[in-house]
Amino acid sequence: MKKVAVIQSNYIPWKGYFDIINDVDLFIFYDDVQYTKNDWRNRNRIKSPQGTQWLTIPTGSHNDKLICEVTIDDKHWAKKHFNTLQANYSKAPYYKKYKDFFEYIYLEKTWVNLSDLNQYLIQVITHDFLGSNVQFSDSRKFELTGEKLERLINLLKLAEANVYVSGPAAKSYIIDQKFDDAGIELVYKNYLGYPAYSQAHPPFDHYVSILDLLFNTGSDAAHYIWGWRQL
Repeated sequence: MKKVAVIQSNYIPWKGYFDIINDVDLFIFYDDVQYTKNDWRNRNRIKSPQGTQWLTIPTGSHNDKLICEVTIDDKHWAKKHFNTLQANYSKAPYYKKYKDFFEYIYLEKTWVNLSDLNQYLIQVITHDFLGSNVQFSDSRKFELTGEKLERLINLLKLAEANVYVSGPAAKSYIIDQKFDDAGIELVYKNYLGYPAYSQAHPPFDHYVSILDLLFNTGSDAAHYIWGWRQL
């Protein structure tokens, strides 16, 4: 049985995104679809003394572009993001463990494409920081036909998927019967039950960037995403 998930790349996404990644054998970035500004593609939330705070990558006007076509023209955003992370997490128990990597991301490397940045961050965090060995691919590597749901199912067929793992929000537009007709089992991810961890600035919030979990729990981060289910 080959389990596959297909999701747009997000900027430093929350732990549930990585939970879906770890559930599958192949995770396909779906970035050749319409870009939606001020969505999870270019921003996410962190904890601060004033409550949750947005980290947003300025992308300008890209209303008619695909996610993979969106460029990052602002030259100052990266340093601002790094300084914001340092201001809010420098005293976190494991901030120093990851500091060099994020200095490379924000201060040494220049990113001109949003999709490239998102995909790189997600893959490194998954493999190097969370220890998952899932395979990654990109929908642009497949010759796709059809529109919307038909296109997605064609992608899954080309990827030889037996099981499709979807986020629960997709229930609003997915037609289960089409997956049955294609011979693909449809599974909706359940995000309930995540254990809390030591997080600064209460009240506790599950729905913040994975960076909050990494900086506060270090090598134990995977336990708080999927490891707790195996106890």
